[in-house]
Amino acid sequence: MQPERDEAFDVVVVGSGAGGMSTAITAKKNGLSVAIVEKEPVFGGTTAFSGGVLWIPLNRHARDAGIADSRDDAITYMKQETGNYYSAEAVEAFIDAGPEMVDFFERETAVQFVPTLYPDYHPDVPGGVDVGRSILAAPFDTSALGRNLGRLRPPLSTITFMGMMFNSSNADIKHFFNATKNPASFAYVARRMVKHFSEVARYGRGVQVTSGNALAARLAKSVFDLDIPLYTETPAEELIVEDGRVCGVRVPGARLTARKGVVIATGGFAHDIEKLKKAYPHLARGGEHFSPVPEANTGDGIRLAEAVGGHAPIEFNDTSAWMPVSKVPQRGGGFRAFPHLLDRYKPGIIAVLKNGRRFTNESESYHDVGAALMRACEGQAETAAWLICDHPTIRKYGLGFAKPAPVPLAPHIANGYVKKGRSLAELAEAAGIDRAGLEATVAEYNSHAGKGEDPAF
Repeated sequence: MQPERDEAFDVVVVGSGAGGMSTAITAKKNGLSVAIVEKEPVFGGTTAFSGGVLWIPLNRHARDAGIADSRDDAITYMKQETGNYYSAEAVEAFIDAGPEMVDFFERETAVQFVPTLYPDYHPDVPGGVDVGRSILAAPFDTSALGRNLGRLRPPLSTITFMGMMFNSSNADIKHFFNATKNPASFAYVARRMVKHFSEVARYGRGVQVTSGNALAARLAKSVFDLDIPLYTETPAEELIVEDGRVCGVRVPGARLTARKGVVIATGGFAHDIEKLKKAYPHLARGGEHFSPVPEANTGDGIRLAEAVGGHAPIEFNDTSAWMPVSKVPQRGGGFRAFPHLLDRYKPGIIAVLKNGRRFTNESESYHDVGAALMRACEGQAETAAWLICDHPTIRKYGLGFAKPAPVPLAPHIANGYVKKGRSLAELAEAAGIDRAGLEATVAEYNSHAGKGEDPAF
């Protein structure tokens, strides 16, 4: 769907992720005419690939659960996290408007949220909490999108099981892990699989979605319910400036005038290699960078803004959300990135560098683990580590893209994704890890694990 002629709106939004669609919905609900332009043939942006978690202190779900929190604590936490970049005005506006936003979308749109058990990234710092501030889009049946279902970006394939989605906030995870041990779980999984494959036969994909895909789908349902034009395959080529003011967007074959303004919601620059080199030393020295976000996330919006005098600072300490990923070989060649969200902090799993030594607490947030890996590999050509466990652990919990029993492990060993050895020495040789370092690390770790302690981290 593309614009066929010049059109005028109050607001034009560039980008169809959660930021773009929520902006368009809010504008329309406040009486403004609005359109969304998206360069890809699918909508949903990086949101559709993501975990879809929102960090909203004092949200109603936490209040309903009786979880203690306060505005002052949330502000204190933000001060800790933002350091020299703290803005009282911006933080207080976010803290105050966040709960209102949740209430607005749940009241006025198809968007519904559920609480999670996720802690703050740093729950132990002043103002941090163990639970309550993170919420997640409720699971959604995307068949409700009707003829627009085919335009929704599918979920990240490496975090699905045969195309089926589940997450840690619903019953699926528990039942799938216990399918071979518990008859009730086996029956649950069997019903779930039958339903999934019947959906694939009917719609060409599974339609029961969770996480960021559910958030994108729920927002899109609201966009279409409000008759907001969502033009896919319509890249924003240029911001139109008249009398020193941005007043529209030029797209292929058309000019979209924006009477009130243009909102750029195109995400970051995860696949803009030149800008990445300027921001991150490991790339400047020839290292590799792997991101699971859509490859079209190339910083287009940043360039649009810079072309009319804008500036997007990339020197912040936390410009990116770091996450350890592994490279999953594909049958036709190449690989896909698997984000390590749930496996690295399971019992019996440690992360080591090539020297065989641990470099962080594996149960820290994915951002902190990723940042620690970069620090540990500073000055080296490769920024990489190995997740290590024994055979019972990988069969019980899985590891990365390798699923728990009874899903076969052999294909992952055959294609090199998983390395194995009958001893630590064999494993070290197979993975290219220093043998003495690995043996010393495992001995030290096990001696302390038996006492329930980890003095190293």
